Amino acid sequence: ESIALVAKSGEQLPYERLPLNESKTFNLLRSGNTVGVFQLESPAQRALQRRLGADNMEDIVASLALIRPGPIKGNMVDPFLARRRGEEAVTYPRPELKPVLEKTYGVVLFQEQVIEIARLVAGFSAGEADQLRRVMTQARSEKEMAALGEKFVARAVEQGLAAQEAENIFSTIAGYANYGFCEAHAAAFAVTAYKTAYLSAHYPTQYLAALLNCQPLGYYPPWVLIGEARRRLIKILPPDINSSAAAYTVENNAIRIGLRQIKGMQEKLLTALLSERKKRIFSSWEDFNRRLDLPSHLREAMILTGACSFTNPNRRALLWQEQTGRKGLRLPDFTPAEKVALEWERLGFSWSEHPLALIRLQLAKEGVLPISSADQQPAGSKFWLAGLPIRPHRPPTRSGRPVAFLSLEDETGLLDLTVFEDVYRRYGQILFGGQFKPLLVRGYNQKRGHHSGFIAREVRVLNFKWGLEGGIFATKANI
Repeated sequence: ESIALVAKSGEQLPYERLPLNESKTFNLLRSGNTVGVFQLESPAQRALQRRLGADNMEDIVASLALIRPGPIKGNMVDPFLARRRGEEAVTYPRPELKPVLEKTYGVVLFQEQVIEIARLVAGFSAGEADQLRRVMTQARSEKEMAALGEKFVARAVEQGLAAQEAENIFSTIAGYANYGFCEAHAAAFAVTAYKTAYLSAHYPTQYLAALLNCQPLGYYPPWVLIGEARRRLIKILPPDINSSAAAYTVENNAIRIGLRQIKGMQEKLLTALLSERKKRIFSSWEDFNRRLDLPSHLREAMILTGACSFTNPNRRALLWQEQTGRKGLRLPDFTPAEKVALEWERLGFSWSEHPLALIRLQLAKEGVLPISSADQQPAGSKFWLAGLPIRPHRPPTRSGRPVAFLSLEDETGLLDLTVFEDVYRRYGQILFGGQFKPLLVRGYNQKRGHHSGFIAREVRVLNFKWGLEGGIFATKANI
């Protein structure tokens, strides 16, 4: 989809022959601004990319393998990064394992390494080693693991190792084994990850338009991709009955919203509209209605999303004309806040503005900071943020205790939050209540070595009217 959009601008992009050592692509990865990049866009991966500082394909392969339950539970992420930066000595369980583990700094990351360790240390045949890999990574149980451990140690002792040394080596690979990646799998993913990063770095408008056309896809919903486009200074153009195609398109390096995105738009109606427009463009609202028999709810949705604004920029007056058949009445247009709410209801996002931007001055008076300034706050000092929540989730943790993670988004950026057990027990219902609500979050920055994160201590629903009750979109932030 991206290649096709680039081609429409007159450039032929040889996707299969993209250079795999291109500096702008690696700069993007190192920045952690990888929203939309295949496999590297989750909060954990974005944080890892900033810490890793990838500068070659092997780094990308490793990063795909690191953010997996096995390496995380086996505490292999921090040693890998420290060894890569030269902050920790690279060591190997046995000298003969250096060729197997050298490129991963002595850390077991891949299933292939488990096979080689079993062959070199315990004298397993290739078939026996692969059986070990399958049991460890697919259907392991404590009983099976204990039996495997006994076999491994016994065979390693036969090869001349001390029993304790053999047990330590088996413990290393057993800690890894839960859901570890096959290196060939990670390498294949890494090529796609790199190439999508290349497109994001060099052709962000076409790439984000392509992502929007392929929804649902990836980690983030469309409204986050729209926000990402705005933050990258890409203009979002409204749906337009004369200018929009069915899908998202690129127009003068801006993204034009497709008519298919409008709620209630059926394919047969869309086909009829585009076919009629091909004969000649629509000259007025009356001309549009005379030539097309569309249901009233769809006509109203088109008005409220701005798709018919060329006929009358006053959406309220045009809606009045649609509902009553009368025109010429002087009505005040919808407020900017009402337009945002109405667009969100019918598009799934607002092209006009980010909702939080509408109350930024008000939030500032209340002491609520924009997300873009969070990193500049002193470590440990508590402050308030506001934003739209993205994918709260509770992945498995090394400790086994419940920890929630989510991202928060406003018009200035994205921030990843950690909600530890005590806070989760108090505010989990807000995070996982099933309703999409803007949040107020109070917390602090925690800096650990090369990594920093935001720790939430208090979570509240922002008193932010999402509907149009009384025409009020936002009220005083209740903090």
